[in-house]
Amino acid sequence: MPIATRHYLLYGGLLLFFILFPLFIPNQYYIQILILVFIWSIAVYGLNTITGLTGQLSLAHAGFFAIGAYGLGILTVSVELPFWIAFFLALVICAVIGLLIGLVALRTKSHFFAIYTLSVGFLIYLIIYKWDDLTGGVRGLIGIPNPTPLGPLTFETITSQYYLMLAFLLLVIFFMYRLTHSLLGRTFVAIRNSEELAQTLGISVMKNKLIAFVLSAVIAGMAGALYASYIRFIGPEMADIHKSFELLLYLLVGGIGTMAGPILGTLIVVVLTQMLQFLEQYRMLVFGPVVVLLILFYPRGIAGGYLVWKMKQKKKSERESNNKTKEA
Repeated sequence: MPIATRHYLLYGGLLLFFILFPLFIPNQYYIQILILVFIWSIAVYGLNTITGLTGQLSLAHAGFFAIGAYGLGILTVSVELPFWIAFFLALVICAVIGLLIGLVALRTKSHFFAIYTLSVGFLIYLIIYKWDDLTGGVRGLIGIPNPTPLGPLTFETITSQYYLMLAFLLLVIFFMYRLTHSLLGRTFVAIRNSEELAQTLGISVMKNKLIAFVLSAVIAGMAGALYASYIRFIGPEMADIHKSFELLLYLLVGGIGTMAGPILGTLIVVVLTQMLQFLEQYRMLVFGPVVVLLILFYPRGIAGGYLVWKMKQKKKSERESNNKTKEA
């Protein structure tokens, strides 16, 4: 069976599993866990856009996640706009703020870029925490509405919200697949591999990195808006810098720069942490070494490790084929 066919069967099987999951396992706790996996996976796909495709380590993505959530919350609760209009405007706000931050941040490189974005993320947290009149400060925002109906589709039950989050995740995956295989995506990868070489080929490095940064901010903001509509209460802790490191952890475990890495890493880490809840404060003693071992033995993540293994198998089969040809 061709490799491409096997991949399509695998992805089709996973999609069918997620579609049928609420029907065969109607346990609301498990459904809620998967909803969170879908939302956080979207945020990690946003981080993968700037970190995985262009090689820029951004530590501000919890801030963009919070901007999307607070944008939706303020526009629906305080301004009282219709849900989907507020949702779209929250993404516009993320794009504008991402553009302004990126214009400055992308003038720095390597660890300076990481430190700058870390500072920006902390600044976003402080603004949310201190601007009491706009964000509610430490009290947060309460009463954020669920998504309003789209024609005959309503989103009042857990199961309907599950399928809505799954639909948004599939939309983001499709977008990322098209982006990765487009000229723009290949340009991002060229910049990641060598900015100097990309410049000699006539690529505008700053412009393309800025596009990637804005796209990553919008996708992270989308995840934040979906999270706010699902939880219906948000507080400043969602912009905490630890959330940015959690997103990075999901990406490291799954595989930076891979298509399956964000959802795979998020699913593994979230499910593993939930399984270890019975250990309470001691669960990190088990979880920490497991993650370290994963990163040690799979430095490119699980999806990246699979790609490396597949490449080695392909080269091995080619060598064997060449040897047989010489013997003949």
